[in-house]
Parts: sequence; structure tokens; C-alpha cells
Amino acid sequence: MSALTPVMSPGRVLVVDDASENLRILSESLRDSYTIMFAKNGKDALRLAQSDPQPDIVLLDVIMPGMNGYEACNKLKESPRTRDIPVIFITAQDDGVDEATGLALGAQDYIKKPFQATLVRNRVASHLELKRHRDHLNELVRDRTKELLLTQEATIHAMANLAEWRDPETGGHIRRTQNYVRSLAEYLAKLPKFAGQLDPDTISWLYLSAPLHDVGKVAIPDAVLHKPGRLTEEEFETMKEHATFGHKVLTSTSAILGEQSFLDIAAAIAHCHHERWDGKGYPRGLKEEEIPLSARLMSLADVYDALRSVRVYKPSMSHETAVGIIREGRGTQFDPDVFDAFEALDTDFQEIARQFEG
Repeated sequence: MSALTPVMSPGRVLVVDDASENLRILSESLRDSYTIMFAKNGKDALRLAQSDPQPDIVLLDVIMPGMNGYEACNKLKESPRTRDIPVIFITAQDDGVDEATGLALGAQDYIKKPFQATLVRNRVASHLELKRHRDHLNELVRDRTKELLLTQEATIHAMANLAEWRDPETGGHIRRTQNYVRSLAEYLAKLPKFAGQLDPDTISWLYLSAPLHDVGKVAIPDAVLHKPGRLTEEEFETMKEHATFGHKVLTSTSAILGEQSFLDIAAAIAHCHHERWDGKGYPRGLKEEEIPLSARLMSLADVYDALRSVRVYKPSMSHETAVGIIREGRGTQFDPDVFDAFEALDTDFQEIARQFEG
């Protein structure tokens, strides 16, 4: 055999039957090709299925005292650790309704008693081959998914770096605000009102997308973006355009990627993080829950960080002063629920500000 040829393990077969004679017959049919495990009831079968190493396939009697085969199969398919193990029912019954019941529970096949050794071997070999093929495909999918996620993260990182190079003040601001947003989201996810909107994957994408909230500033003229002082009314109107610019560049990129792109959250944040709960924000004048939740989170995080940071036109404010100012905006500038989460995360926000200072 070539050193490069993979060696396939013969496979482990768990045989479950309360009749010793059936265990003997099945063992004799399979032991030359596979490692055999035995159980005489459903409870022991579940224990062995969770063992290490696990069986690669289960031959499961239907009629057993205590937990029958259908109940055992149902529990196997409910557990993330055992749900992918193929189950073949073994039964003396010849009832199409019973067979349909077993297949509906997730079993792959039925073998009728009395056993034919050749049939048993062929069925087991066939389902083990299918399992190996399925496991290989799953591994390829996992590798491809990992590669895709890394590509997405790299894309976001590159775009965020572009914004940071354009505006050096953005660097620390990016890292602080994305951590503020994640803290707020994780807190709100525990509340029934938001649990359906903030699953772990969404929170992860919020964290990754948050650095792009000001990407539109790359289109703002230097004279406005780097002005060493307060902006005039006309200059402020120019600066406000960064929300629209950011949305345009992210949605145009998202359109190329197709429906439900990973940049959709980033586009919503960039476009709407200056909207206000009372409808007096920009660029669209959205109010309350018309504003995407992602942008409502960023809105508070962005303002808090701006208040805490030194700017050419102002010194930094203390945490307590910033909290007081933001409290005045509860229900007008900020979503009341987001503010309440912010207030509950007082210590977390101070720690993030300290950790990513500068």
C-alpha cells in the first residue's frame, strides 16, 4: 500500500437487542469486518452511543422492555453528539406503518428478522459508505465556510483600515465602539424583546461591521475632515454626507455579493447611526424602530466615545459627565432600551474605554 493511501478504519457497529441469540447472529455476521459493541436495552445503547470512540452505525431492535427502539432512536437524533449516527432498525414486524414511523424519526433503514447474513453485511456496508461520504462533504463545507468567513473578515478589516488611514483619530474610536456595540447587543439579547433579533451570529457580525460606521468619511474633503476647530453650518452639512456615502459604497459592494450579504449590517449602521429616536436625526429622519437596531446601538456607542475623547475643539469628558449627557437623550436621541442597557453596563464601558485608550 502506498504511504499516501489513507487507511480507513473498519467501523464500529453498535448492536442493540434484548435477545442474546439475535446479538450472537448479528455479531457472527459482522465481526470479521467491524468492531462490534453490544447493548441489551435502550438506556445502555444511549450510553454507548455517547462513548469515545462512538459507534459509526447502530442496529437497533424495535421491541425491547423499558425504552423501545423508537424512543431510543428519537433520543439519539435529538442529541447533537449522536444525531448523525445512522440507525438501522431490526424487527420481526412486517408493518408498513411501523416502518414509516421509524423512518420519520430519522432512521436510515429496516432489516427484518430472521436475519440473512449477506443482507445485513451489505446494508451496514452501504450505510457506512454513505456516512463516510457525508462526513467528508461536511468537512469540506466546514473548511469552505471557515475560508469564506476569513475572507469576509479580511474585507471588513481592509475597508476599516482605509477609513482609519484617512482619519487617524478613527483608530482607537473603531476599537472602542465595536466593543461597546457588542456589550450592548449581548445584554439586550437576554431580553425577550430582542432575543429574536440578536442571536450569536448577528452579534458577531455587529462586532465585525461596527468599524465601518464612518467609512463614508473617505469621501469628505480634507478641509472639512481635518479642520482644526468647529465646523461651520455649511461644513457640517458636508460632513453629514458621510452617512450617505458610506451607505452607497457598502450597498453597491453588497449588491455584487448577492442577497443577504455580510455587508448588509455594515451598510445599515453606516447609513443610520446618526438617526435619532425622535426622528430629528440625519440623513433620513427615521424615528424609533424605523431605525435599524444595529444603528441604534452604534448611535449611543458613537456619542459616548465622542464625549470621552479629546478633539481639537474640546477636552475629553469624564465617564460620569458623558453618562449624564446621554441620559438627557433617553427617549429623544437614544432608544430607551439601548440607554437602559448602557446604564446597566456602566463598569463594562469604563473598562473598554481604559483598555483601548488612545
